[in-house]
Amino acid sequence: MSMDDSHEPQIERENVCPKCGSPVEARETAAPEPGIAVCSLCGAPLAETGDYATANDPNAPPSPPAQPPARNPWALVVVALIAAAMLFIGFHMARRSGPTHPLGLAHNTPAPDFTLESLDGKNMSLSDFRGKAVLLNFWATWCGPCKIEMPWFVELQNEYGPQGFQIVGVAMDDTSKEDIAKFAKDMGVNYPVLLGKEAVGEEYGGVPALPESFFIGRDGKIVDKIIGLRGRGEIEDSIRKALNTSAGTSTANAGSVQ
Repeated sequence: MSMDDSHEPQIERENVCPKCGSPVEARETAAPEPGIAVCSLCGAPLAETGDYATANDPNAPPSPPAQPPARNPWALVVVALIAAAMLFIGFHMARRSGPTHPLGLAHNTPAPDFTLESLDGKNMSLSDFRGKAVLLNFWATWCGPCKIEMPWFVELQNEYGPQGFQIVGVAMDDTSKEDIAKFAKDMGVNYPVLLGKEAVGEEYGGVPALPESFFIGRDGKIVDKIIGLRGRGEIEDSIRKALNTSAGTSTANAGSVQ
């Protein structure tokens, strides 16, 4: 090729001519049509050798945009399961991290007193049970684990009641008193059930999960606490802790929450 030809548009590209098979290192765009490259040796069109013509033709339609890779739905499921497992482990560790309860309700802390309405329409206070060991149980009719432990409570009330033990249920429901009463009757509840209030729940640390039980000694002080469902044996151990306390004198239950 002459020096004068050096000004003709050339594009370097590794390829071969489909007609003569010779390596193609330069392409001319002068013939047979504008925008169509030809072999510099035999003159055969090179459009079929790839997307060269399209790339150099200003009138050619644009290439479709690249599509992002499809997301694997199973990957999202795995991520969700991992996140749920981490939350469960964190909550489980928090439950066993020590005896200190939210808002300063530690072991040997006086249990806050309160006055709530019972299902039979009477006002009942925690201080009414001074001198007894009390299992204060926060629950709700929609709580599945609560339905599991309630029959245990019925049996434990019968077994330990003569020793000075009393279960007090606090229903943290938004439903009506009639619905709560029907639920308690269907479950055979044999201990007082009170209609809970958020203010009382806040006094006991906000009640972050249901069921939640506080075990209160005869002196009105908290001896143990259980969040969530535990085995009957563990509940019974905490009841014995509460029973093995002496009434004595205590400032517990001062400042009743209405």
